[in-house]
Formats: sequence, C-alpha cells, structure tokens
Amino acid sequence: MATPGTQGSPAAAPTSGRSAVQWAAIAVGAVFLLVGILGFIPGVTTDYDTMTFAGHHSEAKLLGLFNVSGLHNAVHLLFGVVGLALSGTFRAARWYLVGGGIVYAVLFVYGLVIDHDSSASFVPVNTADNWLHLGLAVGMLALGIVLGRVDAPRDVRHT
Repeated sequence: MATPGTQGSPAAAPTSGRSAVQWAAIAVGAVFLLVGILGFIPGVTTDYDTMTFAGHHSEAKLLGLFNVSGLHNAVHLLFGVVGLALSGTFRAARWYLVGGGIVYAVLFVYGLVIDHDSSASFVPVNTADNWLHLGLAVGMLALGIVLGRVDAPRDVRHT
C-alpha cells in the first residue's frame, strides 16, 4: 500500500513543495534565457550586422532599445541557466535573486559612471540599459528578500 503523498497524489508531483522564491527564480531565469536567445535573432535585434562579440562598439539593439553584444547575449543565456539550476532549493533560489540583484545594481552604477567611449567600457550600455539594470536590481532584490523572508522549507531538491 502506498504511503500518503506518493503514487501520483498532488504531493508527489514534481512541482509540489516549491516555494514562491523558487518559482520566482524559475521565472527570472526563463526570462533571461528568452532575452539571451532573442538577442541573437536578426529583426528582434536591430542593426544585427553591427553586433560585436564584446566591447562597447556594438550598435545592435534588442527590441531596438537595449544595446547588446554577442558576449552580452551569452551572459544572459548563462544567467538564465544558472537561475533555473539554482531554483531547485529555497536557499539557492533566494541567493540567485539577491546575488543577481546586487550584480545588476553594480551594472547600473557602472553604466552611470563609465565613459561609454573609453576602452574601460567593456559592456555595451545605453540609457535604456541603465534603467533596465536599475529595475532588475530592485526587482530581483525585492523578490529574493521578500519571498526569502519566510522560513525555508526543508530544502529538498526538485528536479
């Protein structure tokens, strides 16, 4: 005889027991994956033929707004994969969101203080990118802190 919570009951479903912070990490990771993919699609990314691998000289713009480069897109893809991977436990999901929020806060400050035409500018950013980085910083920190304030459930990896 099966014990309660097994054999196809809702409690045995793979998504059962995920916390809100884990779902937030999944959602954020999925969005980063999507953005990383879209950055490599001509048409969705305007001036695609001007995209450089790295550096500030790329004039390619995702959705015609946000400067991107090949490396920039690859980092978005990596950030998405990391978010999905770290969504498996409460603590890892919380730290993904908080850590990502800190990274984007640093990128926001970088975008404000860097001379966009200098060799120190290794990330293509514009004003739209700066505002997006601020929004991501605030959003990810808020998700990680607010949703991470609840007592962590027993940290069981869900795959």
